[in-house]
Amino acid sequence: MWTDKYISKQLLNVHLNPDIDLASRKLKTIQKTANWILDLVQDRGNINILDLGCGPGLYSELFARKNNSVTGVDISKTSIEYAIQSALDKELDINYINANYLELDLERDQYDLVALIYTDFGVLNPTERLTLLNFVHKVLKKGGIFIFDVLKDTKIKTRSTPKTWEAKESGFWNDTPYLALSESFLYEAEKVILYQHNIYDKDDQCQTYRFWTHFFNEEDISKELKQSKFTRTSFRDDILPNGDIWNGDNVLFSIAEK
Repeated sequence: MWTDKYISKQLLNVHLNPDIDLASRKLKTIQKTANWILDLVQDRGNINILDLGCGPGLYSELFARKNNSVTGVDISKTSIEYAIQSALDKELDINYINANYLELDLERDQYDLVALIYTDFGVLNPTERLTLLNFVHKVLKKGGIFIFDVLKDTKIKTRSTPKTWEAKESGFWNDTPYLALSESFLYEAEKVILYQHNIYDKDDQCQTYRFWTHFFNEEDISKELKQSKFTRTSFRDDILPNGDIWNGDNVLFSIAEK
């Protein structure tokens, strides 16, 4: 979905809407979260920050405004192109990379802070998460921190969605007529929900989009971080404002130190 030329443009529009919690969180929440993250490292002066899954650069720009050196990485070419132009327009010196961060190769020990925001960690399978954590541990300086958020494993059943369908002349999934069939599947023992969308075009060709969403508790996260040799971990579930089941204390922020 993130690399589809048409859908990625729709996602960018959602990212840039400051009043909704889809693709990105509301602007006020983004600003609060970015300030909280920077407060954690305020005693280190200007630092090197790696923003993984940076999208159109909403957090990267806030980090850069505080005179930090920022690198943003995202798989969406559409988002990165927007982020680059936005940084130029605002005269912000940000290095953007269009890449899959699971395949990224960066130098060891160069970042004071790595951020992965908006529950991206939970869309990865266990092998991918280990790859990510090993990569982050490698590129962090000693004493550097990795901050990421996940969905808590409470209220999992309430996060399933019913079967729905819609027929449109054009819309989010396509600029030509399509039929969208959507449903979810709960794997309670594994603490996973699959959100699936089958999109049929006017020629009856089907494209399937699957989003595997994992849910965690503090013990789950601690075990995974330990595999990658992170030494200290702390948690916060009071960063986001209350709202629906995707906000407030339903989201757990992890702060892991190398």
